[in-house]
Amino acid sequence: MAIVENITFACDDPDNLAEFWAEALDGERVELPVATDDEKVALPDDGPNLLFRDAPKGTERDLPIHLDLNADDREAEIDRLRDLGATVRETKREEFGDRTAVWTVLEDPDGNGFCVTEY
Repeated sequence: MAIVENITFACDDPDNLAEFWAEALDGERVELPVATDDEKVALPDDGPNLLFRDAPKGTERDLPIHLDLNADDREAEIDRLRDLGATVRETKREEFGDRTAVWTVLEDPDGNGFCVTEY
């Protein structure tokens, strides 16, 4: 079963937006494990993190606001979600120093995008 790891926002100024939401929700800015322009805010009471990415938000295909799910076994979770009616859009890989991030972008039955990764 996946858990909500992040609610991710595409934005023009990740630092400014992270500062706003940290103050608005009494969150704490946290350092990401790799060097990036992204910013993260941890919410109180074990809620999901807010992740702010320097990314376009022009269309729904850009996933301007979406859930990032974290699973122990990404591929098994994708299979489970497909059985529930999700469709796979694409799998992406990105290098962050000595770490490779792999995530799969899916759509729920109504076409809303979300991502599944494993750490």
